[in-house]
Amino acid sequence: MPTVAQHYIQRHPSAAPAGASRHEGPAAPVVLMVSGGADSTALLVMACLSKLDIADGRGEARIARERIHVLHVNHHLRGAASDADEAFVRQLCEQFGVPVCVEHAAFGDLQGQNLEGAAREVRYHAARRYVRELCREAGCPRASARILTAHTASDRAETFFMNAIKGAGLAGLSSIPRRRNIIVRPLIGFTHEELCRYLEVAGYMWREDESNQDTAYLRNFVRHQIVPVARERNGNLDKTISATCDILCDEDAFMEHLAANALRSCTRRREEGLVVLDATRLAAAEIAIARRMVRLAVKALDPDVRLEMRHVEAVLALVAAGSGSLTLPAGIDVRMEFGTCALRTPDARESLVAGWLTVPGTMALPAGAVLEATLAVVPAGADPVTLAREASRDDGAGASTVLVDAAALGYAERDLIRLKETASGLPAEAFSARLWVDAPQPGDLLCPLGMHGRSKKLSDLLGEEHIPVADRRLVPVVRTAPAGAVVWVGGIRLDDRFKCTSTTRVLVKLHIRPVGAALDGSLVG
Repeated sequence: MPTVAQHYIQRHPSAAPAGASRHEGPAAPVVLMVSGGADSTALLVMACLSKLDIADGRGEARIARERIHVLHVNHHLRGAASDADEAFVRQLCEQFGVPVCVEHAAFGDLQGQNLEGAAREVRYHAARRYVRELCREAGCPRASARILTAHTASDRAETFFMNAIKGAGLAGLSSIPRRRNIIVRPLIGFTHEELCRYLEVAGYMWREDESNQDTAYLRNFVRHQIVPVARERNGNLDKTISATCDILCDEDAFMEHLAANALRSCTRRREEGLVVLDATRLAAAEIAIARRMVRLAVKALDPDVRLEMRHVEAVLALVAAGSGSLTLPAGIDVRMEFGTCALRTPDARESLVAGWLTVPGTMALPAGAVLEATLAVVPAGADPVTLAREASRDDGAGASTVLVDAAALGYAERDLIRLKETASGLPAEAFSARLWVDAPQPGDLLCPLGMHGRSKKLSDLLGEEHIPVADRRLVPVVRTAPAGAVVWVGGIRLDDRFKCTSTTRVLVKLHIRPVGAALDGSLVG
């Protein structure tokens, strides 16, 4: 977000201090997106013969010819005319001696996206890929490269009206920015008519796209039906609206800065595919900032998601209600629970893999954690209840431990005696035990420790522990067998039926080791 001085220098590069950087390096590629129409043809001609401001700190300057590369995307939407456009661009590039890369696009199932939007995404995706290849070959950072498009003040005015018709906030009404990262529009100060006159005087032809006359497309409707009427009241309409867009763009950037700061203070957890927000703070934010916070949170999960206003309002309605869930585009799940608003991508909603846990043995859990099972004999003179109580104390490192009475698991007395009498330690063959581990299942019941034998739904217990619904599939549930009795809800509660008592002789120690923690193979006693 520029200051007054920075803003003035950006718009008037000649005012920059003498020590300001004015050079990006000769090897950095400059990719021109050329369709063959009047505007993009003028862009190529100006880049080769004149001076352009490509936002590299030098103001209007000649671009070294070896830096110039042309990208043409043949969408194959107009048959022979599309191929003629390609041939024209190739011939023009040959005339100026600059390399050209031609990409071919095909459009199948657009999945609800309009053709114009799909074609635009194809072009920009191809441009970014081409820049990455050129930068890799040149050995220069991608940030030093430039992608130049031929958008004009006329395009900017049309986009302004289009977004106003569809409904938009500051970002939409800002229309086409002069620059977005490495994408620069050096012709944004010219109108389409001015560029046509430039080419006519310079003696260069261009290609006309007959589909530009079809008013079934919104842009063409605005261009041929709305702009001419508005221009009757303001002959300088394109540049007037362009100046308005500059103002709106600056104000949008300021609001985005405020929203980003607010989002940081509101974020309670963030990892790959997950953002958890403090719902109280989000609900207390000014509505203009809150809307942007939602958009930024979604963008952090998937930069390519395009949210409509109805999506943002639906999220804020959940926050205001304090409960509920919904699904955003790209399958992003939004859920309000326990004072937080959690947003998750489909990939982040992993599940626990069910399976047998041998005793002794280990089992991998989601997010790199490990569930360990070990055996131990209660030392002579020790109190099993005290041992269990001390073992279950929170170590503050995210680990969780519980001691289970092996006899309560149903293993025969002779197996326990054999284990106790094994002089050389506790080999696996001495006590061949196993437990089943899976995720919570519908209808699960247990008798939570401390409830004196009374049963409770597992779903109710998880709710009382403030475990979000979307996270419950990650909670390991240790059972006696598949669909058997719940022994331990990992890290949360032991079932009262498997607790240690004064008569406990052999223990099964269950321990959840978080990612990065050292292996715990120690035994009690």
